[in-house]
Amino acid sequence: MRTTFSQLPLTGVKIVDFGQYIAGPAVGMLLGDLGATVVKIDPPAGPMWHSPANAALNRNKVIVNLDLKTGDGLEKARALCAEADILIENFRPGKLAALGLDFAEMRDARPELITLSIPGFASNDLERREQRAFESVIAASSGVFTDMGLNRVLMGINPSFSPLPLSSAYAAQIAASSTVLALQSRQVTGRGDHIEVPLAAAVMEGLCYNSIKVADMPERYLTQREKEIERRRVEGLPMNLSYEELQELLDPFFRSYMCKDGRMFYVVCPSHKYHAKRCLEVLGIYDELVAEGLTSEEDTYKPYAEWTSHVSLGVYPMPKDWADHIAARMKEVFMTRTAREWVKLFGRAGIPGGAQLWLQEWINDEYAEAAGLMIDVTDPVYGEMTMPGPVVWLEESGEEALTPEPRRWVGFDEALSVLKKHRTDIPEATEENDQEAWLTGVRVLDLCNVIAGPHSASYLARFGAELIKLDPAEPLYDSWNTVIYGLSQMRGKRSILADLKSRHGRQVFEDLVKTVDVIVWNAPDSQIKRMGLDAESLRKLNPDAIFCKLDCFSGVRRGVRTDYIGYDDLVQAATGIMTRFGGAMDRPEEHAHVGTIDVMCGFGGALSVAAALYQKYRHGRIGRGRTSLSANSGLLQVPFAFDYKGRGLFDEPSGPEANGWDSLSRFYSTASLRHILLCAYEADLPRFRAVEGLEQLPDVAVEERAAYLAHAFQNQPATEWVNRLRAADIGVAICENIDALRARNEQAFDGTPGTDKGSYSFSIYPDHPSGHEVVQLDPYAVRPARGKVYALNPAEKFGTSTRAILSDLGYSDAAVQRMLDAGSLSTSWSAAYLPG
Repeated sequence: MRTTFSQLPLTGVKIVDFGQYIAGPAVGMLLGDLGATVVKIDPPAGPMWHSPANAALNRNKVIVNLDLKTGDGLEKARALCAEADILIENFRPGKLAALGLDFAEMRDARPELITLSIPGFASNDLERREQRAFESVIAASSGVFTDMGLNRVLMGINPSFSPLPLSSAYAAQIAASSTVLALQSRQVTGRGDHIEVPLAAAVMEGLCYNSIKVADMPERYLTQREKEIERRRVEGLPMNLSYEELQELLDPFFRSYMCKDGRMFYVVCPSHKYHAKRCLEVLGIYDELVAEGLTSEEDTYKPYAEWTSHVSLGVYPMPKDWADHIAARMKEVFMTRTAREWVKLFGRAGIPGGAQLWLQEWINDEYAEAAGLMIDVTDPVYGEMTMPGPVVWLEESGEEALTPEPRRWVGFDEALSVLKKHRTDIPEATEENDQEAWLTGVRVLDLCNVIAGPHSASYLARFGAELIKLDPAEPLYDSWNTVIYGLSQMRGKRSILADLKSRHGRQVFEDLVKTVDVIVWNAPDSQIKRMGLDAESLRKLNPDAIFCKLDCFSGVRRGVRTDYIGYDDLVQAATGIMTRFGGAMDRPEEHAHVGTIDVMCGFGGALSVAAALYQKYRHGRIGRGRTSLSANSGLLQVPFAFDYKGRGLFDEPSGPEANGWDSLSRFYSTASLRHILLCAYEADLPRFRAVEGLEQLPDVAVEERAAYLAHAFQNQPATEWVNRLRAADIGVAICENIDALRARNEQAFDGTPGTDKGSYSFSIYPDHPSGHEVVQLDPYAVRPARGKVYALNPAEKFGTSTRAILSDLGYSDAAVQRMLDAGSLSTSWSAAYLPG
C-alpha cells in the first residue's frame, strides 16, 4: 500500500468497503485513487460478481474474505469498522444491519464516522425498496431503456437495450463526491454523517436534462427529429425509419460522415458562434456556401421573426433546406481525406470533431496511454492488464495516481494492521464549529459552459455553497445551448454577464476571484493561462482559492489531444460508445441524447473540489482539481474497458437488435403489449420452479430458454408477471418511460429537495422565471442524515444578478451604470428569458 509520504489528497483516510457488483466498489476505487487506504471485505467464496473488471474496481485495496453470517466473521468485520473513517455498502436497505453491522449504531458510538449506503431503490420507497435491484432492473424502472434518444424512437426500437451501467456509474460519482464533501465538512466540524444514494435517484439525476418538461416550448428549438416524431404521432404513422433515412433528419454539424479510409468522423459543433464557421473553412466550402446565401445572424437572441434570414450559421437546429444542402457538400469533402487526417485538422483549428473508434481501439490508443487515460497494472490474476486510469485527480499529485497498487488478498490481521497504520486527526465537535450544511460559507465562481462544468457547480449549491455564474456580456453559444440547458444547470446560482476582454470587465473578474473559495472552469490549459488562472497567476490574485478544471480529452499527463475541445457526444465517438450502440462502423449512434457522460463528469468535478477542500483543511495544501469527459468514459464502461493477454472477444451487447445479455437477462413482450426486463442468473433457476407459468423453464437446454420464456410471457400482462417473479425474489421490472415517471411523481414545488419522496421526485414550477411552466427533477439523490440538502432556486435569467453582485463587491450604482453603458457588463442577453 502507499506510504504515509504520499501527496494524494485523501492520504490517511481509512475506508472499509463492503461493496459488491459495480457501484460500491467503484466508490472505493475512486477514493483509493485519491489516496485513501481501503480494506475490501468479500464473502468467503469471493465477490458476488466474478468479472475481470474487479481488477480495476479493487485496485489500491487489500481484500479480506469474511463470512458475516458467523460470529467470528462478524467480530472481525466490526474490528475493521472500528478503525475506519468511512464505511461503504450497497445492499438492499437494512440487509447489512440485519447481519449485525448497523451503521446507525456505529455512528451513535462514533459520531465522527461517515457511512455510505447505495441501495437500488430508496430506503423510504416502500413500494420498491425490497426489490432485487440489479443494474438493468434500475435502468428499466427508471425509463432509461425507453428513452434512449430520438433516433431509437424514430426507428421504432423501443425499448432499446444498452450494456452501459449508467445507474452504477452515476451513483458511484455522486456517492464518492458526497462522501468526500462530508469528509471535508468533518474536518471543520468534527462530525460525521450517514449518506444514502439510491441507484434509481442517481440515474435520474444523470437524466435530468432528458426529463425536464417545458410548457409551450418555442418551435425554433424543436429539431427535425422531434418534428418528425410529432408528425407521425398526429398522423398515426409507424415509427419505422431506417438508419439511412434517419441521417437525413440530423443537423449537418451534429452527425457522422464517412471518410476516405472507411472510418466515420463525428462532427459536433452545432451551436457555438464560431465553431460551425471554422468547420466549413477547414473543409474549404465556407465561401462557397456564403456566396449561395448562407448567413450568420449577429444577434440570434432576438425573436426569430426579427432575423434578417431564416438561417444563421452557429444556431441549432438549422432549417431543413440548408441542413440538407450543407450536409451534402460536407459528405463530399469528408471523402477526400482519412479520418485520422481530419482529427488533426479539426483539433488544431479548435473545432469539436473526431474519428469513430471501437472500445478495443480506444483501450489501446496511443494518446489514451500517453495521457494516462488508460494505464497498465500488473494484476495477480490477469497479469499485465490495461484498464481505465484515474477518473478524478489533483494536478500536483496526479502522477502518483497513475501507478496504483494492484488488488491484494490478505488475512484479517494484516488488514487490521493496514488500517491501524494511520491516525486520523479530527477536530473536537463543539457548538461553535457546527454548520447546517456541508458547504456552508463556501463561495464558488462558475466560469463554465454547456453541461458538465456548470452542472458540477450547481450540484455544490444543494449543500449550501454560494454560486456565482459568470458569462460573457455577449453570448458565444446560441440560446438552445445556454438557456435550454441552463434551466437545469443554472439552478441555485446568481448570474453576472461581463466582457472579460475589456478593462473594466477584467477588473470585475479579478475582484470576484479574490472573494471566492473555489473556481470551476471547463477550458483548455492555454485559455486558462491567458485568463490568469494558472497556478502561479492565481496565487497572486487569491492564494487560498481552489481551481477545478473539467475538459474533454485530458488525462493526468499532457498529450497531443489534451487541448482539443469537445463535448459528450465526441467522447462517445472516441471511446467506442457510439460504434457499440449503433453496432457497426458505418452506422454509429449517439447513446441517448443528453447526459450520458456530461452530467457524470460534472459530479466528478464536484469530487475533485471536495478532495481539494479536504486537502486544504486537513493538510494545508491548496490543490487544483481535474477530471475530463474521456476519463469518466472509463468508469462508464468499466465492465468491459480492459485488456490483457488471453482476453476474450469484445462482445458486449451491441447494435439496435440487442435486447439484453442472454435469455435470462433481456426484454420480453407480455400479453399487455408492455415489455418487461427479466434479470436473472443461472443460480436463480430453482426460483423459477415456484413461479406459476414458468415451472418448466429448461435448466439445461440454454438455447430453448428464450423461446420458452417468450411464449410464456405472452400469457399474462406485465403487471402479473412482475408480481409473480418478485414473489420468488427474481429480478424483473416493467420498462417504464420518463414521461410516465414524471407524471406519477410530480407535485407543486414545496420548498424541499425531494429527499423524503422515495426513488423519484419532480417539482412543478407554474411561475418559473422563464414565463413557462416547468417540471424538473428535484436535487434529491444525496440523502445525508446530518448535513442539510437545500431545494434549489429555479434558474434565473442570465444577467439578472449583475447589479446585485457588483454591489456586493462594493461598486457604486453610478460605476455599474457606466460599465453597462460601455458594454463591459450586461444585465441580459435578450428581452425574453427564452427567445422565441
